[in-house]
Amino acid sequence: MNPIRNFSIIAHVDHGKSTLADRILEMTGAVASRDMRAQTLDTMELERERGITIKAQTARLAYKSKDGREFALNLIDTPGHVDFSYEVSRSLAACEGALLVIDASQGVEAQTLANAYLALHHDLVLIPVINKIDLVSADVEAALDQLEHIVGLSRNEALLASAKTGENVTDILEAVIARIPPPKGEPGAPLKALLFDSWYDNYRGVVVLVRVVDGVLKTGEAITFMGLQADYEVEELGYLTPKPVKMETLSAGEVGYVIAGIKTLSHARIGDTITHRNRPAEIALPGFEEAKPMVFCGLFPAGDTRIEDLRDSLEKLRLNDASFFYEPESSVALGQGYRCGFLGLLHREIVQERLEREFGLTLLTTAPSVNYRVTTRAGETLDIRTPSQLPDPQNIASIAEPMIDAMILTPDRYIGAILALLEGRRGEQKKLEYISPKRVLLQYLLPLNEVVFDFFNQLKSVSQGYASLDYELASYREGPLVKLDILINREQVDELSVIVHKDKAYAFGRALVERMRKSIPRQQYEVALQAALGGRIIARETIKAYRKDVLAKLYGGDYTRKMKVLEKQKAGKKRMRTVGKVDIPQEAFLAILEIK
Repeated sequence: MNPIRNFSIIAHVDHGKSTLADRILEMTGAVASRDMRAQTLDTMELERERGITIKAQTARLAYKSKDGREFALNLIDTPGHVDFSYEVSRSLAACEGALLVIDASQGVEAQTLANAYLALHHDLVLIPVINKIDLVSADVEAALDQLEHIVGLSRNEALLASAKTGENVTDILEAVIARIPPPKGEPGAPLKALLFDSWYDNYRGVVVLVRVVDGVLKTGEAITFMGLQADYEVEELGYLTPKPVKMETLSAGEVGYVIAGIKTLSHARIGDTITHRNRPAEIALPGFEEAKPMVFCGLFPAGDTRIEDLRDSLEKLRLNDASFFYEPESSVALGQGYRCGFLGLLHREIVQERLEREFGLTLLTTAPSVNYRVTTRAGETLDIRTPSQLPDPQNIASIAEPMIDAMILTPDRYIGAILALLEGRRGEQKKLEYISPKRVLLQYLLPLNEVVFDFFNQLKSVSQGYASLDYELASYREGPLVKLDILINREQVDELSVIVHKDKAYAFGRALVERMRKSIPRQQYEVALQAALGGRIIARETIKAYRKDVLAKLYGGDYTRKMKVLEKQKAGKKRMRTVGKVDIPQEAFLAILEIK
């Protein structure tokens, strides 16, 4: 195992992780020059369009060091956005070290710090890399100071490089060999392989990515998934370079893929342990903590998409992204669908786009909500994921909302606007610290409900894009929360209901019906949009009806002739309204997100 090194690349969004991975692939000859392209490891069209990494990708590289020794480097490129932190934690579990990439022009950001703590939590060796030193705006000294004072790593450990030009990338590979220890494990012990990623292949079934901790896995052997006691036979083994390369064995310390004709998707659980059927391990590996969804919304089939198609697609996608969950949900207005939990709004958006692109579905998504805890007067505690689940107000003793610890790093010139934004979102200041002459670290306790609705966009707006945010779930806190109902033509639509703070209910209801009036198309009859608290209407907007000019054919005569025709038209509109059904577009459900 001595010539093996397993390492990840971690960083904040847009600090150059994928570019550094490109240079490493190029310098080790894993990808031919004619096949090189930007973001080589980002295989999804969605990743290339948005310029972000969504899925962690692995590649095994052959590298010859300066002293002539040959090494096998298992590289894992990880996402940088806070919504994909679970993907990062799974990748780190398969490594002994990580490259912490910091942009020389932007310095340490919120997710840089969060990922560094995540790596240290896994007892990994961190190698700091100050990237983009070729930029005119690069301030290497400031980045090194922040590395010492914020992250707590010595500036002497940092490597200065430019992933774009390839400058000093060889030194990074030498540091990986020198500083990151080889994997530990017993090749002669019973097999233990950690399943840390998987995906579905239409022809081969489920393909799983494993890190072999102990023992040796060979083609043709009988294996058992210890979590569900499911038995299979290994059909093919190999590793990714990033193209698949077949092997006969995977030994302790190695990372590779396993194909075993797995057709039952639920058998390939992320974090499970694979062992031999005839010589099983006594104790399974610890695996991973379950991801804790923060944002919930409903996914319903639309157009010619069937509920069965949606169910199968969700099951296949969850193989590739274990950080979201789903459960069946029924709606009077939208029919059968699924209630899904996500790690954040970007995660929700990405999952919906992947379902629509990769599986050809047409979906309707309801407005996002968070998990509330309701205590009834009988002393029972209920978890509420959607406002429609709230019990009768007379039976509610208290409602507690989830709170988050938010960490914001920003240049000091934007501090006033950011503080005003945080106070307006019911934030409580825990810490305000100048970490350098011109950079401020803010720590706030914020209601998650306030962060869900357009907070990130407003933070970027008031800071001109320079502020960065990271957060984690803290606790639950009771508050004066009320359910705001939306009525369309005097009929309540549960999917548009929201739980809001009592002091903000009127302004929120007013803004919501106004936004919906612009989203819902006009009908042949007048449509009333109302916001209500209990039985009290607090806001109303009206969508005017299309109206044919029925007086055009009349000329002359008594005025009562015109009135008779107008009254007839009015009665027809009234009848139409009683039987008419308003089609609510996707924009109306997501209007809540755009409320300032």
